[in-house]
Amino acid sequence: MRSRSTAFAEMMCGTVRLAGDTGTRRVRLDLAVRAASALRPLGTTTALVSGRVRIEGLVDDPDAVGEMEISPLARRRIVYRVGFTVGDRKYLLMGWKSVSLRHPVASMTVLPYSVHEDGHQVGQGRLRFPLASRLVPFLASWRFPRRDESATAYTPRWDGSPGRTEVWYTTLTDPVTGTGLWLHHELTVPTDGATAFAHGWVAVFPPEGPVEYARFGPEPWVASPQGFGTTEVTVRPGRLCGTAGCFRWDVEQTSHGAPLHTFPRWAWRRPLLPAAQMLPASRSRFTGVVEHPGGRLDLCDAPGATARIYGHGNARRWAWLHADLGGGDVLEVVAAVAMRPGLRKLPPLVFLRLRKDGRTWPRRGLRSAVGWAGLGRFRARIGLPVWSVTGRAGLRRIRVTVTQPEERTLALEYTDPDDSRPVCRNSERADARIVVERWWGGWRPEARWTLTGTAHAEVGER
Repeated sequence: MRSRSTAFAEMMCGTVRLAGDTGTRRVRLDLAVRAASALRPLGTTTALVSGRVRIEGLVDDPDAVGEMEISPLARRRIVYRVGFTVGDRKYLLMGWKSVSLRHPVASMTVLPYSVHEDGHQVGQGRLRFPLASRLVPFLASWRFPRRDESATAYTPRWDGSPGRTEVWYTTLTDPVTGTGLWLHHELTVPTDGATAFAHGWVAVFPPEGPVEYARFGPEPWVASPQGFGTTEVTVRPGRLCGTAGCFRWDVEQTSHGAPLHTFPRWAWRRPLLPAAQMLPASRSRFTGVVEHPGGRLDLCDAPGATARIYGHGNARRWAWLHADLGGGDVLEVVAAVAMRPGLRKLPPLVFLRLRKDGRTWPRRGLRSAVGWAGLGRFRARIGLPVWSVTGRAGLRRIRVTVTQPEERTLALEYTDPDDSRPVCRNSERADARIVVERWWGGWRPEARWTLTGTAHAEVGER
């Protein structure tokens, strides 16, 4: 299945002469364009437009909306219709690029337009696309149709090879009580060729009192095209249910946001790295019931996420963070030292993805791990009760500090394919402080978040 949307951003500037003016006013348009389908070079595509309209001395409207008709060959035109407001008055900017095969550059970069109020023309002008300064950002802004992995991300990846681990894990926070929940489902394929088995656990992190948990399995693995399944526990897109000891749960999951690849996208599609992790949806909301020895947890629209891991087993040392920052923003961090010879002596490699205002930073999945031209590599200091990640990519840098208080942390032993037993220390009620700064002739704060008891974090080691 493929996502068919196409998007790009465009900036144009120029002048306008309004009715009653003796001179012209400067104008700038910053537009985000999104088409619900792939562009049709030989046909006509209608796209939605949103952005900012600035007219000197009249308006600075950051919520302008409209549409664009893109038909460069079929009709040899690109039509702009952008609505904006000045107080309680509504205006419409209408522009028309007439595409000429004899003068393609000029016809594609110049936009004659008119301004209308209540159907009457009140101004006209001309906008230009500044090729020298905006061509590279314009080309970099394009997003083309790509494979939609959200529907298939729950499908098991294991191909029958020995020495593999595959994980479906869900973490969430009840917004009413502050209770954290961890549902861990794992397929382990021993390296010695023994039978693959399924196992996992459920853990409840109450705001008061000790952490409660129970394990399920191991039992023989039964492949399912929908997700993870044992006789008592299942994970499917949209639903998690099962029993383990005194625990019972039946939870519905509603996904929000596009998939988030903490590692590079290609690492999930082609398992060339020791392991890869991704979220089928960057954010989710959970509604349902969890019965546990300490009582009953009734969830309603609880924030959290489900993640997937596929690889050769656990790292030599690792740290993980999932932070729902509110307002649709989310941060995912994995810092790890691999077990492979040559890699195990390196400091932890950091894979960090911040999705803020619908955009993911750093743009490239490997940027935080290896940097670029030797610059900007992210660094992690792994320990307990406090661990941290710092780094820079482009004009931004980030500092992440995670605190896992001992009384809110659960230590559990994993079983790796080679039968080694690494230990993880997990808290679904961790604290996190995140600061993002941007370079404007000096480092200036751009965003900061403080999470108290709502961050999901883990530190593991052998």
